[in-house]
Amino acid sequence: MAQSPNLTITTLGQLKASGYRPKSIKEELRDNLIARMRDGADMFPGVIGYEDTVIPDMQRAILSRHNMILLGLRGQAKTRIARQMVGLLDEYIPVVAGSELNDDPLLPISRFAKDLIEEHGDDTPVEWLHRNDRYVEKLATPDVTVADLIGDVDPIKAATLKLPYSDERTIHFGLIPRSHRCLFVINELPDLQPRIQVALFNILQEGDIQIRGFSLRLPMDVQFVFTANPEDYTNRGSIVTPLKDRIESQILTHYPKSLQLSMKITQQEARIAEGQQESVIVDELCARLVEEIAIEARQSEYVDEKSGVSARMTITAFENLSSAVERRVILNDEAHGYSRVGDLVGVVPSITGKIELVYEGEQEGPAIVAQKLISKAIRNTFTDYFPDPESIKRSSPENPYRDLTQWFTQGNVVDLLNDMSDEEYRSSLRSIPGLTDIVNHFHKDISEQERYLLMEFVLHGLAEYSLVGKSGLEKGLQFKDLLSGMFNMPDDDDEGDFGGYYENRG
Repeated sequence: MAQSPNLTITTLGQLKASGYRPKSIKEELRDNLIARMRDGADMFPGVIGYEDTVIPDMQRAILSRHNMILLGLRGQAKTRIARQMVGLLDEYIPVVAGSELNDDPLLPISRFAKDLIEEHGDDTPVEWLHRNDRYVEKLATPDVTVADLIGDVDPIKAATLKLPYSDERTIHFGLIPRSHRCLFVINELPDLQPRIQVALFNILQEGDIQIRGFSLRLPMDVQFVFTANPEDYTNRGSIVTPLKDRIESQILTHYPKSLQLSMKITQQEARIAEGQQESVIVDELCARLVEEIAIEARQSEYVDEKSGVSARMTITAFENLSSAVERRVILNDEAHGYSRVGDLVGVVPSITGKIELVYEGEQEGPAIVAQKLISKAIRNTFTDYFPDPESIKRSSPENPYRDLTQWFTQGNVVDLLNDMSDEEYRSSLRSIPGLTDIVNHFHKDISEQERYLLMEFVLHGLAEYSLVGKSGLEKGLQFKDLLSGMFNMPDDDDEGDFGGYYENRG
């Protein structure tokens, strides 16, 4: 259990009288974790989808007092988990006042703290360090040096104090010694040069550091947490084998294992402005399509599988989807807006900036790949709302889409522009015979707003199944007969707001 701090204690003598006993940071994490588990408290609030995988592995590593590495693709909450470990530390710990290394008053390790205690004894001043100040994070980059992490001789300090370089007081301590009794996180570990990784061997194995030629051994008390992306092992560097051997627990992270979990994460993390929340409603179907786009991207032949597709893509896509609705509301001077399938035009910038393309994807271009992912998401979702067009004979009387497709075959077209007012949007959809009947037949108890969204969704779905033609306009989409669209192909430079519409060829 955590020791209750008495913040009125200001001297070493008072601290001894209080019954305080030193405790390593790993024991501290272990004791507080046990208390939380017995109380049923949430160890990592806001981290969704890891309840049966990552979190139990984290708990086992902490109980074993292990240093650990979180290994997974980008956007899998690795850094967030590391930062939330701070919540498992004691709220306050005592330190020798003025100590650069957060010395425990009863177990000092620095020359400064030892000299101060020797001089003042029980009158040595004591300060209290909050757990939020016990978290140190370093992004590994190729320019990081041993001096940055471990330390080096400081000639300016030597000159100022008039000390020879052989005196340990001339040392400028790096990040790790100054993280004594703290959580120390190194993100993207493979990016550290091998010789820098070698400098960590002794700290992890023996718990001490050695600087330059000094016979100085500081028994460090640090909880190390590393993060790495498997892609880095081949593209930018690797973790040297002896270092991997010294990191006791390797914990694998993963993307959400279900669509529902992914949607829950996106809804939680998306930053929606207060005014937007009041004026914009994003239907569950549109929110689902955003998640389906990410699922398709992770399976796409155009996207680098090793790089992965970050959860940040769906979060920013959802934010852009909401903003697309808000923009339309503002332009039409309407009080409220309801999401449309056509509003997915707004998510394209979130896709193109968040996916790494393989050679074939680069040949297609990021905007075209984004549109193809949206199309596949629509196609795969459509059969969860309406009958599969491929399983129905097109000429059959039981074909619910027959009247609608025949209407388009007669040369009729419908334009759905991105910025149409609500009334224009509904009027365009009502003008299509049989469209309302399809939705009413398969979805009886829905709101009027949902009904019009599903009417539009039918058009998009049938276009993806090659029953209706779909082509890009400058400011929206046009639905028409499939064959007429094939005989009027757009030029290569004819790009709509989606960043390059292409004719649906089935």
